Order: sequence, then structure tokens, then C-alpha cells
Amino acid sequence: MSIQTKDGVKLIQSKPVFHLGRWVSAIIVGLMALGLAYILVTNPQFRWDVVWKWLFSKMIMTGLFMTIVLTVLSMTLGTALAITMAVMRQSINPVLRGVASAYIWFFRGTPIYTQLIFWSLLPTLYRTITLGIPGTEIGFSLETRAWFTPFWMAFIGLGLNEGAYLAEIIRAGILSVDQGQWEAATALGMNRGKIFRRIILPQAMRVIVPPIGNETISMLKTTSLVSAIPYTLELTFVANQKGQELFQPVPLLIAAAIWYLIVTSILMRIQSRIEHHFGKGFDSTSPGDTTFIEVTP
Repeated sequence: MSIQTKDGVKLIQSKPVFHLGRWVSAIIVGLMALGLAYILVTNPQFRWDVVWKWLFSKMIMTGLFMTIVLTVLSMTLGTALAITMAVMRQSINPVLRGVASAYIWFFRGTPIYTQLIFWSLLPTLYRTITLGIPGTEIGFSLETRAWFTPFWMAFIGLGLNEGAYLAEIIRAGILSVDQGQWEAATALGMNRGKIFRRIILPQAMRVIVPPIGNETISMLKTTSLVSAIPYTLELTFVANQKGQELFQPVPLLIAAAIWYLIVTSILMRIQSRIEHHFGKGFDSTSPGDTTFIEVTP
């Protein structure tokens, strides 16, 4: 179907093609989803009455709060380290590049669970940690048993591990910005720090935000591994511990899973809004929304 205009231009309005296979597959998947939901709701072994009883309990809410706090702090530390390491990887100084590469190599190459176990053993390996300037009296010492509590060890372990992954994400975002941006800004007399803050990073955020959002959601669930330290106020641990005490592990773990899903849904919504903000100015029109124009003489 086309519409004739005064200038002899025909606007061709395409009609969507009916795809029988898509509708059949959608119906099959929908029926399977309904069947799964029916099994979950009607199975008495899930004990949904126990789930609703403990869903808003003080114990579960405390575990949820500490999980969110641990996630936010670990991602903050990881992001700060990642920006530093990504800039060092781009440095012309071979020492800085080597240190950044070694950090990323080590923390990406070893399992997070193994790293957390190591942090739990740190007070055994080192009774005191001394920081200062060599050859001077400037410095201080820390008693590891007093300062490195399970919470702080979990925070440091998760943050250091996450920084290695985020560093590569940020570096990829920086590399996605055309080199001409650096050259143009340099020609205007801007230093590298100002170029990075005002020109490169804002453009790179469009590439950086989606994977960082995924890493944040992943971090929320990775906090369940801090029982290796052991940190006992995290959501999964407290739910599982209470479930073992009541001989009802499944309902308590379902209650924890519901809160994970709620927080994850909120994080996904926040990620979507941030992506929309940094995606302004870029074409997001899907190919299916194209209107073809036919010009006739």
C-alpha cells in the first residue's frame, strides 16, 4: 500500500507478515510456563505458609540489608580500583602498565571463593601489617585480628576481585571512543585528566553502563559466597541457617530468593534508566520501524 503526495512521492507503508511459527512457539512456551507455575504453587512441600511467615522477619530483613550494604561497598571499591587500573593500562609508563596487567591477571585468574578463603586466613598469616615510607619513621601498624573483621575481609575480597573485571569493562569503553576525540581535545590545550573526565568518560559510559549493571547484579548474588570467611549476616547464610534449625530449608531459601529477585528487578530498572540517559543522541530506531520512500518522476 502506498500514499501519493503532491510532489509525486509515494510513501510505502509495509504491513507486518503473519508468522504462524512464532505464535505456535509462543503458545507452547506460555503453556509450559503456566504448568511450571502450577507445580510451584500447588506442591505442599514448598510450604508457602512458612515462606510468608518469614519473608518479612527481622532476621531476613537484617540479612537483606547487610547484603545490600556489602554489594554497594564492594562495587564502590571495585569501580574506584577499575578506573585506576584502566587508566594505568593505557599509560605510556611500562611500570604502571605492568602493575595493572598483573593485578587484572591475578584476580581474574583465581576463583573468588579461593580468594575469600585466603582473606579469612590473613590474621593467621600476618599478625600485624605495617604501612609506611621505607627508610623513615613515617607509618603505622595494624593488628589484623582487631581490624580485619569478617565484614571488612568480605568487603575487601569482593571489591578487589570485582575491580579486575570492571577494569577491562572500563578500558573497553575508553577504547570505544574515537582517537580523534583525544587529538582534538589535545589540540585545544586540554590536559589528559580533563580530556578523560569531560570528553572520553561521558562518551564511554554508553558502552560501560550495561556490563557494569550486569556486574552489580552478579555482585548481589556473589555475596552469598562470603560464608567462606565466614561472614554470617548475609542473606543466604541466615536463611539457610534458620532453615536448618527449623528443619524447613526450602521455605527459608525461597524467602531469600524472593528478596534477591525484588532487589535484582530494582537494579535492572535503574540500569535501564541510566542507559537511556547516556544513550541520548544515539539512534535507537529498530529496523522494523522503517518507512520506505519511493520517488517517481
